[in-house]
Amino acid sequence: MAKNDLDALSIEELAALRENATDKLMEKVAARRAELEAELEKLSQYDRLAKKSQAAPVAKAKKIDEKANDEVKAERVAKAA
Repeated sequence: MAKNDLDALSIEELAALRENATDKLMEKVAARRAELEAELEKLSQYDRLAKKSQAAPVAKAKKIDEKANDEVKAERVAKAA
């Protein structure tokens, strides 16, 4: 990129340079925003999947069930004896 001698530019040239730089910056920001939004959309599918899996948790054995199983086993042992 060529360097400009800003001191050598007229006010009109400096104003045009500023306007061009602002326009280019806005274009680059808009393009980057679109890239990030597309990436966010791709990642949001994983968030939806995670929420679905949390909605239907896997049933775990409760301690009460374990105690009941122990009682049943104890009754069987007592009957067998």
